[in-house]
Order: sequence, then C-alpha cells, then structure tokens
Amino acid sequence: MPYVNIKVTREGVTAEQKEKLIKGVTDLLRDVLGKNPNTVFVVIDEVETDNWGVGGETITARRKRG
Repeated sequence: MPYVNIKVTREGVTAEQKEKLIKGVTDLLRDVLGKNPNTVFVVIDEVETDNWGVGGETITARRKRG
C-alpha cells in the first residue's frame, strides 16, 4: 500500500495539474514496482510560501527579491 506525499508551494496549481500528478505517480508505481493502482495513495499538500524556506529564508522573500 504505497503512500506518496507531494508538497508544492501554494502558487496556483490547478485541479487538472493535480489530477495529472496523481495519475502519473499511480501509473509510475504500477509500471515500475508492479503496485496495484487501487492501493496507491497520493496526497498533495500545498504549503504557503511563508511556511517554506530554503537557504535561510522563506520562499516569499526569495520571490520578492527575484
């Protein structure tokens, strides 16, 4: 029962894009590991850019700086 957690910044990921991610990950696990698609769980978490940091600063600050 694979569980995949995808985290992205909350910057306009569409419902269609999320559907493609879920299907693509499910298909990949089926094709590569032989997993039953009915037992594959995919969760997409959208994180505010104020709550995601890299290099000691938030993504919000990085985006503002350019």
